[in-house]
Formats: sequence, structure tokens, C-alpha cells
Amino acid sequence: MEWRDEGVVIGVRAHGETSAIVELFTAEHGRCLGMVRGGRSRLLRPVLQPGNLVMATWRARLEEHLGAFQVEALSLKAGFILADAFRLAGMSSLMALTQLLPEREPHQKLYDAAHIVLSSMENDDVWPALLVRWEMGLLDELGFGLDLSKCASTGTTHDLIYVSPRTGKAVSRDAGKPYHDKLFGLPAFLRGAEGLSTADILAGFKLTGYFLERHIFQPRAVAMPQARAWLYEGLTARMAA
Repeated sequence: MEWRDEGVVIGVRAHGETSAIVELFTAEHGRCLGMVRGGRSRLLRPVLQPGNLVMATWRARLEEHLGAFQVEALSLKAGFILADAFRLAGMSSLMALTQLLPEREPHQKLYDAAHIVLSSMENDDVWPALLVRWEMGLLDELGFGLDLSKCASTGTTHDLIYVSPRTGKAVSRDAGKPYHDKLFGLPAFLRGAEGLSTADILAGFKLTGYFLERHIFQPRAVAMPQARAWLYEGLTARMAA
């Protein structure tokens, strides 16, 4: 068995004295693991860092085997991201959430979106909002997508400013007014409006975080990645400043 695909490094752990087990999120083969011989060498260690984009060749005798990767560097952004605590929190949260995906199941749209987030990390005003959208995509891919297309109560497509925590559906201003304190705010950038604000991005993370916790983390009895909390704290501090 053999295939070749591009992918983002999302996890690395030592294997023996010189090798490493590498976890990739690939374009056409989804989340995959494989052994990289010499993965802890001076040559490969800088390549096998979470957030880096690589071209990987996977080989195994049988499909169900762990297999082995041969990797070539395509884009090494990890060093740039690691140098900044805020970006590191965002990247670490993205990597941890990607590991929720079933192994070897392709998610092309989600992969493309992750690539966009990582490619935008130089712009701190933009990439957090892209990460919110990526989390929305993750919920959708796992079968828990939110319906923001029309009001759950009236069916209108206009003036949608809330999301119901019970149904995950949008609610219009008029329909939601009596229940204002019990509904999530629907950030303007998720409604297609132009412009970004830190407050809206925080509202977006609050929204996706609630449904990630409810549908994914609580049923699995595992905690939300700590990096996501650090990211939220970093955004809160930026808004205060």
C-alpha cells in the first residue's frame, strides 16, 4: 500500500531512540499516523513541528498497519508561530481539535480551511475569526453543524442576531427579544457582514465552544484543549488593551 499527499503536522511523539510517530492532517486521506525513521534527527526535527506543511509518502504492507512516512518540507511556519504566545495558542488549539477527527477519513474542506488559518497567522486581526469559522466547519463535519440560514421561530432570513443554545439555529431580533439573556449573540462576521471586532470574535468562540463542549467533549468525558482557553484569554486581554 502506498499513497502520496500533502499534510499539516498536528502531532509528534518519540519512538525509540531516533524515530518518531508523526500525525498528519492530509488533504485527501484525512488524519493519519505513521512512523518516520530518523524523525528525531537534526535534519528532520525542524520539519516535524506542529503547524508545518509537508509532502508525505505513506507506505505499509497492509492498509490497517501503522505504516511509515517519508516527508519533505513544503512550508515551515512553526518557528514563526512558536515565537508568539498568542499565535501558539491558536495553532495548538487548531491541532488539538483536528485530532478529534476520525482517523483516515478525508475532510477536504476542513483541511483547506485549516491551511487558510495557518497561512493567515501573520495577521492577528484576521486569523482568529478564520479559526472560529474553522470550528464551525468542524462541528458540521462531525454532524453537529449550526443552522444560521434562517430564524428558527419565524423562518425569516433577515436581522438574524441570535443563536439558540437548545437547537443551534439562528433567531431573529424580534423573535429573540423576549429571550435575549438566554440566547447566544450571532457575530456579524458569521452573518456575512463586513468588518471584524475582537468582541465579535470572542462571541464566535463562545458560540462554537458551547456546542463543541456539548456535542463532543462532554460525551467523550474529556476536557477542552487548554490552548483554546489561553487563546480566549489572549483575545480578552487584547480587547481590554
